Amino acid sequence: MSAWLVGHVPSWLLLIGVLVLVVGLSVLVQILVRRRFPRLAGEEHNDVLRFAAGVVVLVFTFFIGFVVSVRWGEINAADERARAEGAAGVQLVARLHVFAEPDSERIRVALLRYEEAAVVEWDVAANGGSYPPADRASNDLRSAYEQVQASNDLQKTMLTSSFTDLDDLSTARTERVLQAQTEVGPPWPLWGVILLTTALLMGCSIVYGVANPASHVAMVASLAVLVGMILYLVLMLSHPYLGEIAASPEPLREVIRALSPNPP
Repeated sequence: MSAWLVGHVPSWLLLIGVLVLVVGLSVLVQILVRRRFPRLAGEEHNDVLRFAAGVVVLVFTFFIGFVVSVRWGEINAADERARAEGAAGVQLVARLHVFAEPDSERIRVALLRYEEAAVVEWDVAANGGSYPPADRASNDLRSAYEQVQASNDLQKTMLTSSFTDLDDLSTARTERVLQAQTEVGPPWPLWGVILLTTALLMGCSIVYGVANPASHVAMVASLAVLVGMILYLVLMLSHPYLGEIAASPEPLREVIRALSPNPP
């Protein structure tokens, strides 16, 4: 569900939806609780709540900080893999002029097909699927290099270096695909802890004794906005290859631009 939301719903709309859900539910519960238990408007229990709320805020802050740090690390790792794959492709492009025209053109076409397939594969893998055309394009690219008959020392050296970059490109792609297919975001137990600590935090604010109903609603709504934004951030960070915060296939597109005869 979270992958579909991040991948298909615009980020601004998702943010509004999360805020409306959290704020609306919190204020509704606050109004119902205040009507059902009017004595909670007094301040007799506030001393206990201040202590409880302090503990809950401390745990919530530490836990959310840990989750955000881990998820941001996953996105950084995905970015590094994408850049490594793109850098290897750019290096292959830079060496094309060394080879004879038939070999150079054959490799250029194979590399272009591979990069185009890899861009399509990006979203497919991010949604847990596989894209066989990318595998075939990778095999065809290696075959294109294996057909090269180096005629001088420079071509031999560049061919060896190209095979090294080809291995790096293949490794980076494999790591990217495996991470994209297996990275489904925080598991349900972790989401359960996040939602439980969120409920405890909002519960402390809802039962806190405030004499003025309007001030109480404003306090609960303000805290709910903050909590909703935090939950939205965790949601957006849950999938390293989906959404606007996630890693970008731009390094792969850069190789395509370098290979295109008439780049836009």
